Amino acid sequence: MLKHLIFLILMLPGIALANDWDALESPGAFAIMRHALAPGTGDPANLTVGDCSTQRNLSQQGRDQASRIGQAFLDRGHAFDVVLTSQWCRCRDTADLLSLGPVQEVPAFNSFFQDFSTRDSQTAEALTVLADRTDRPFIVTHQVNIRAVTGQTTPIRRSACGAPRRGPS
Repeated sequence: MLKHLIFLILMLPGIALANDWDALESPGAFAIMRHALAPGTGDPANLTVGDCSTQRNLSQQGRDQASRIGQAFLDRGHAFDVVLTSQWCRCRDTADLLSLGPVQEVPAFNSFFQDFSTRDSQTAEALTVLADRTDRPFIVTHQVNIRAVTGQTTPIRRSACGAPRRGPS
């Protein structure tokens, strides 16, 4: 049974409400966010994992944003044991620039935006990865994955607290 509280921050932690920051104080809490600003939607048809030239990537604004987000967590005293990330370059780069802990790629957090046939299996795998963790992870992924894992939609530039879903729907 998943008992973790998920803290959602999709774009800017500075606009998170005070009670959202407080949610991270709960035992078992972890943070999950959408990658920083990468202009455009989706990815080119020739996307190759590990080849950033075939993907949408962070703009300079997105790179700066990721650094500021990481600093906001540090300034508030929030530490993480590991940063779990999608293998997409924009997520990996966001995870690195957050500077919140060692980065570990987790394919279950890869986007399924252009192939929803993998949604259920990836969501189940992501929930398994998150179940009963003893460490405190920070997750960097994609909007579709956040929606699938949490069952919640949070508009860009807003944050909310929720609980992980028990399985795909």
